[in-house]
Amino acid sequence: MQVIFIKDLKGQGKKGEIKDVSDGYAINFLIKKGYALKKTEGSLNKLNEEKKKDKEIDLENRNEALKLKEKLENITLNFKVKTSKDSRMFGSISSKQIKEELNKLGFNIDKKQIENTTINSLGMHFVNITLYKDIKGKLKVHTEG
Repeated sequence: MQVIFIKDLKGQGKKGEIKDVSDGYAINFLIKKGYALKKTEGSLNKLNEEKKKDKEIDLENRNEALKLKEKLENITLNFKVKTSKDSRMFGSISSKQIKEELNKLGFNIDKKQIENTTINSLGMHFVNITLYKDIKGKLKVHTEG
C-alpha cells in the first residue's frame, strides 16, 4: 500500500513523502497513529495544496528576513564599558546584552539567533545574526571605554 506521510517519523519517512509499506503496517500503525494517509486522488491534492502553502509561507518569511537584515546592517550598537588604565576591558559583552539592546530598539531577536559571541576588546566588532534558514545579517557593535 502506498501512503503519504503527514508527519515526520524517524527512520520511516518525512512529511510529504510517498512510500510503499505493507498493508498491516499502514493500517494498524501509520494511519491509526496519524503519521500517514492512504495515497488517493484526494490525499494527493491535499498534499499539493499544503506544499503550495508552505512555499508561500517560506517566501513570505524569506522576504521579511531580508528586510530585517537590511535594517540590522544599518544599525550600530554602542556599549560603554569600564576599562583599565591600559585600555583593557573589564568583563565582556555577551549575546544576551546584544539581544536586550536590540529589543529596546524594537527588534524581536532571540538570543539563539545571535552567533555565540563574547566581545572582550574595545573597538568595532561585527556580529552575525541568523534571521532565517540561510539568511544572516551582520550587526555592528562598538565598544568604548
